[in-house]
Amino acid sequence: MDVRKERVKVAACQMDPRLMKNSKNLAKMVSLTRRAAADGAELIVFPECALPGYVFNSLDEARPFMETIPGPATQTMARLANELGVHIVFGLLETAADGCFNAAVLIGPSGVIGKYRKNHLPFLGIDRYVNHGNGPFRVYKTPIGNIGLHICYDCGFPESARAMALLGADILVLPTNFPTRGSGESIMVEHVVNTRAFENKVHFIECDRVGIERDARFEGHSKIVNAWGATLAQASGDKEEIITAELSLADARQKRIVIKPGEFEVDYIDDRRPELYRELTKAKKTQPKG
Repeated sequence: MDVRKERVKVAACQMDPRLMKNSKNLAKMVSLTRRAAADGAELIVFPECALPGYVFNSLDEARPFMETIPGPATQTMARLANELGVHIVFGLLETAADGCFNAAVLIGPSGVIGKYRKNHLPFLGIDRYVNHGNGPFRVYKTPIGNIGLHICYDCGFPESARAMALLGADILVLPTNFPTRGSGESIMVEHVVNTRAFENKVHFIECDRVGIERDARFEGHSKIVNAWGATLAQASGDKEEIITAELSLADARQKRIVIKPGEFEVDYIDDRRPELYRELTKAKKTQPKG
């Protein structure tokens, strides 16, 4: 698809999902989507595991709250996307023939456009029990830009964002459940998200949750960052709210930064030296336990 749109308004819907309350969380997502669309948002993003919650104590506990893709929740959101003419990203737990996954789905007016299964899993919450995603990072061409998906912990691995930038992403979407306790996630929100945008010259939407689930408190501070690495909008650390910003797709597509023509120009994509990065593609060595 030839993407011709120059500017797009985006929204991050910071919410407090209730554990094991899929129907209630879905109803809240519908309501927030309507509010964001009424404010002109064309891409509306929700947190990681927005549908079922995150802090499950076993796979068996989580299974009743997993869904297929497509499935009931994606069908509901697809009808809404069609009605409102918007694109939506939200997190859920996916059950499939090849396993159980922490997933995010991209939906447009025509239905499910694509999905992503979390590749990097911390030893935390439901991620202790689900399968690793093993698919390559992908970028989806839409009428509102080229959109790449990853989830939470993936942001700590710069190769994730770089792979999608090389595939032509204009906007990287990161549904998250960043916890606050002793994990350094405030650093992720404060610095890493902006760095990923800057070093790849892509727009970045980080949508976190708030609230307390079992004994975990979540960071909030959802962010929309432009392709220059500047924060355009940021949410609070403790409230459900919608933040919005307008993004220039042209800024994300022009990778060469010209400070002084012919004298000072940089390009973090074209100036790479991939022949020197072979260590990055070597299989990891298994570390001894204990």
